[in-house]
Formats: sequence, structure tokens, C-alpha cells
Amino acid sequence: MKKSRLSLKILAKWLFSLSLIFTNVLILSAQTADNKLLFGVAYYDEYMPYERLEKDVAMMKEAGINVVRIAESTWSTVEPQDNVYDFSHIDRVLNAMHKGGIHVIIGTPTYAVPTWLVKKYPDVLAVTAQGQNRYGVRQNMDISNEHFRFHAERVIRKIMEHVKDHPAIIGYQVDNETKHYNTAGDNVQKAFVQYMKAKFKTVDAINKAFGLDYWSNRINNWDDFPSMVGTINASLSSEFSKFQRQLVTDYLAWQVALVKEYSKPNQFVTQNFDFDWRGISYGIQTDVNHFDAAKSMDYAGVDIYHPTQDFLTGIEISFGGDLGRSMKNGKNYLVIETEAQGFPQWTPYPNQLRLQAFSHVASGANMLEYWHWHSIHNSAETYWKGLLSHDFQPNATYNEAKSIGKDFDRLSSQLINLKKQNEVAILFSNEAQTAFNAFSFGWGAKERYNDILRPMYDALYRMNIGTDFIDPSSTNFEKYKLIVVPALYAASDELLNRLNTFTKNGGHVIYTFKSGFSNENVTVRNSIQPGIINEACGISYNQFTIPNNVSLKDDPFQVGTENNKINTWMELVTPTTAKVLAYYEHPSWGKYAAVTENEYGKGLATYIACMTNAKTTENILKDALKKAKLWGVNQHLAFPLITKEGTNTAGKKIHYYFNYSAESKSLTYPHKSGKELISNTKIQNNQTIALEAWGFKIIEEE
Repeated sequence: MKKSRLSLKILAKWLFSLSLIFTNVLILSAQTADNKLLFGVAYYDEYMPYERLEKDVAMMKEAGINVVRIAESTWSTVEPQDNVYDFSHIDRVLNAMHKGGIHVIIGTPTYAVPTWLVKKYPDVLAVTAQGQNRYGVRQNMDISNEHFRFHAERVIRKIMEHVKDHPAIIGYQVDNETKHYNTAGDNVQKAFVQYMKAKFKTVDAINKAFGLDYWSNRINNWDDFPSMVGTINASLSSEFSKFQRQLVTDYLAWQVALVKEYSKPNQFVTQNFDFDWRGISYGIQTDVNHFDAAKSMDYAGVDIYHPTQDFLTGIEISFGGDLGRSMKNGKNYLVIETEAQGFPQWTPYPNQLRLQAFSHVASGANMLEYWHWHSIHNSAETYWKGLLSHDFQPNATYNEAKSIGKDFDRLSSQLINLKKQNEVAILFSNEAQTAFNAFSFGWGAKERYNDILRPMYDALYRMNIGTDFIDPSSTNFEKYKLIVVPALYAASDELLNRLNTFTKNGGHVIYTFKSGFSNENVTVRNSIQPGIINEACGISYNQFTIPNNVSLKDDPFQVGTENNKINTWMELVTPTTAKVLAYYEHPSWGKYAAVTENEYGKGLATYIACMTNAKTTENILKDALKKAKLWGVNQHLAFPLITKEGTNTAGKKIHYYFNYSAESKSLTYPHKSGKELISNTKIQNNQTIALEAWGFKIIEEE
């Protein structure tokens, strides 16, 4: 008996020691990920046409890949039938990657539903304005449906129970590129009515706020509340869109809470947010409130896709990075997807893959993952190529990736967790976006909110102005010297008064047309336009039109005849206290102002009343930046020479210089002497630096 008790004590001590070692492995794994730039790929062993897992791990290690993302697309593989599970493909990859020293991010598999679930519960498929979705594509479900939620929770819990103690895992991704998918079925409509009851209390309050007497849209009883699918009232449809975005925020927070019941303290949870899609990642996402949805995440994760070859500018990389960083108030972000080869027209020129990779890091990315490792041999994305082509053999892109992996590994301590202190921000608003998109510039107009926002961002990027994003929920307006406000069509009195106060206290604001026009309920203000901000802008208008053969008088921004023309929209502005920077050149509209600026308190408000050409927009912004004392040595360079900067964990300033062109370029380095990190060579102040085609330099100040 004594020997038995002694054996049990020894066994208990051994198990305890083993658990400590295991825990330390987990912690070390997470800490390693925290202290190293992550370089990785999405990996789908279940898609492979033949057994090659060990070969893939070996090729990944050769390329310096230290993380893979798995499982986010495989619900039907992990749960082939209702409550029947097969984790073999996950286990194989986890074990192989751990053996190879490669970290793993596990995705919850809920953005593509299995056939058996739809057969058992057809109502899982979302009902939209076009009717009920059909099975086949991904993201076709109603994320609020009770049957979907039950089975989504169950499969998440089953996966987490199975993998939670595996030492390879450093983090989890909940769902993927989540949006509301225009879900608008009966259950969603009922939930919206409850939302409206809580917010407005009475139907009379809704009728008044949204102008529902028009076309007999008045709602006289809660039981008569109509479906939003057919509404012609932009106020009501905008409120419904806001509610749908809240469904996404709640859904993702729900998944995060589930995952965190099982995850370890040093494992992160993220999401793969995507952007407005126009064949590339273009602008603010309409169907998700990124700032709200990111609150439950440890890191904001984004996917960024962009043109390459002769069309590579770096703008989309910078835009997605600046927005991703801003989602968490400046915290470093993760690039969960970007292309290696992608579409045939995206096969990169030599040096472009490296240029792209370090451009992500220069905006504050701590991870870069390609979608995906291998090219797929069938189905919808056959011709969206991965790092490897369809033959799985080394290619020029893979060989270039090997140099990225080596440099990421070598320079991690100097480049990770780059902190940026920008003094310019763009104020965007999902509510303004939805409202503006409902009307645009009149019947049949194709322009959308992002068509106003992106040219403003692009101009700042081309002038090497570091930029953050803020939204109406942001509490840090005061940290910026200049705020750019594109098409703030729908905004509360409170928000507009905040902007007035910001200006009065010494800030500079640049507004475009269609700002302040309606309140938060998309009801046009019946006061002087632009509503409330007219005080800071020192202007008024009550008419607008579509320009026909209109330019700016006397080419005030010195851009030449072609660039001086305006298009799409013009407001007929009369200055009250404002200085006119540009009048319209037109026999009827020539007395009206096109661009103004007004001193208000200690600050300055610029108002752009028309859609200007890209070069004119850039010069208007340049003028405002100079007046805000934001024109410095970095602005001696302009696209295609792009510079980014920040402070590393050692407190040293890092300067990136990128050449986004097919020709070699040179520049004069204007900052303190330091070391060029790629070549490990000394750089002196005022030294001439040569950049090869699609090349870059990274300089750490001494």
C-alpha cells in the first residue's frame, strides 16, 4: 500500500511538472509570436490532390514562413453529418506544423455552411430583397437564425474542446470576412421592430423623425410595421442598415466570447475584416461597422487585395493598413490575407512581392499572410493562385518570398510593433455612407460614398501625409491638427458641434460638399446649409446642380486647363465670413464660390463645394496642410516615392522609402544619420539614396 501511495505521489509530481512544461510551451509559443513578425499563408490540406504535408512544411520553413491559418473554410469536413465529427485534417496539420516549428491560427468554420444543415433547416439561408438565397456560395446564411446559431455554437465548441491544448496554436480567427449579407427575413424584421421600439418608444416618434407621412408610409400600429425590403424611405432603410451592421457586431462578439471560454491567456482572437470590393480592396465597408465590431477582438485583422505590375501604387496597402490600425486606436494589426500571385493580372513583377510585404509592415502590420499557400485545382477560385502554382514547384514568386521570410526573421526586433503618431485623420461614417449611397448625386447617379472618400485619402498618400481614420464614436479628435471630412451627409447635431469646437480650439478641418446636409435620421436640415458647420465654414447655400462645362476661374490651384475642370456636383456657395479660394468659371454660376476657407476661433475650416479633379484636390489639401504647419521634409518627396515612418520598440525612429515605379529613383535622406537595415550599411544625413525599380530602403536612426 505504501509503495502504491508513493508511486501515485511520484506520478502526480511528474504530471504536475509535465503540465508546467506544457504551459510554458504554450506561453513561449505566444510570446514568440508576439516578439516576431509573423509571415505566413492560409493552408488547406483537405484540398490537396495527393499527400504532401511534410513536403509543404519543409518548403514553408525554407521560405521563412512561421505561421499558417487553417480550418476557417471546413465546416462540412469537420462535421460531415449532423453531430458527427472528424478532426483528422486539423490534427494532421497541427501536429506537422508544431513539429516543424510553425505556429497555427485556427479559424472557426462558420462562414460556409454544410449541405446537411441547409437540408435540415432551409431557413438557415438568408432571405434578402432578391428572395431566399440558394445553397452553393459561401456567406449565404442568416447570421441571426436560431438554427444556424445553435449549430455554429456546437461546432465551435467541439473544435475548441478538441484543439484548445495544442501547443502549436497562437490565436484564433472568428468567422471570415463577416458581413450581414443583406439578411432581411421575418425573424430579422421582428428583431428590427423590437430595436425600433427600444430606440423610439412610439410609432409617432418614428413617423415624425423619418417623415413617413410621405406616400402613405405612416405606421400607425406596431403590429403593422412593414418589411424593410420594399421601403422607399431612406431614413428608414438607413436605420435598418445600421441595425444589420449591429447584427454583425453582436454575432462576432458572440463568437469571440465562445472562443475565449477555451483559449489560453496568451492566445489572441481576431477577425478577417474586408473592405468595399471593386475587384480590389477599395474603401469603407458598407455592411460592417469596423470600429464597433473590432472592440471585442484582441487584434484587428484585415485582408488587402490590390493591383500589381504597372498598376501597383501601394495605395490599397496603405489604406487598408491605416484603417486596420485605426480600428483599435493605433494598435498594430494583422494582414490575414493578401495576394502572392492571385489573379493572372496580379502575377508580380520581380521585386514587387518584397515591396508589398514591407509596405504592410511600414503601416504597422505585425503579420503578413498570403491567401494562400497552394493554388487550387477546381471550384470557384481555381485561378486565384497562391504562393505556389498548380504544380506546387518553386517559382519566381516563392523564391522572392524566401528573401522576405529571412529579412522578417532577421529584422523582427527592429520592425515589429511600429508605433505611428499621425497628425491628420479622415473622419468616416457608416451612417453618412448609407445615407449618401441612397441618394448619391440624383436619379441614376452611380457614384458612391467611397468615390468621395478615396480621392481624399489618395491625395494624402501621394503627398506622404501619414493618416489615421476616426469615426463619430472616436473620442480623440483633439490629438489631430487636421481632420478631413468627406461627404458627411448624415450627422447628428452633436457631431457637427464637436467639429465646430475642434476648429474653434485651433484645429483645421477640410469638408467636402454634401456635409451636414441631413441629421442622423437622414432628414434634411431646414436651416442654413451646410447645417451647423456653416458657422465654422462662414458660408451658406440653398441651391446645387450638376456642372456642365464648368471650371474654376483663373486656374487658382495652378493645375492646367484639363485638371481645372469640375464634374459630377456643384453647390452654389455664398461666403458670409469666408475667404473665397476659387470661384466657378461659368456665365451663370460665376458669382458663386467653389472653394472657401474661414478663420473660426483659433482654427481654419476649408469647404470644397464641388467634385474636383485629382490634381486640384491634391493642391487644395496641400494648401490646407501648409496652413496647418503640416508640410515637412517628407513632403519634399511625392508619389511614386513613398515614405512611411514610426518608432520601434527600442524607441528609435524608423524611416521607410519605397519606389513604386519601374524606373530607378534617388532621393536625399533628410533625417538623422542611421543604418539601412536591409543592407546593414551606414546612412548619413543629406546622403543620396538610390532606389532600384520597385525597390525600398529601411533606415533606423541612431
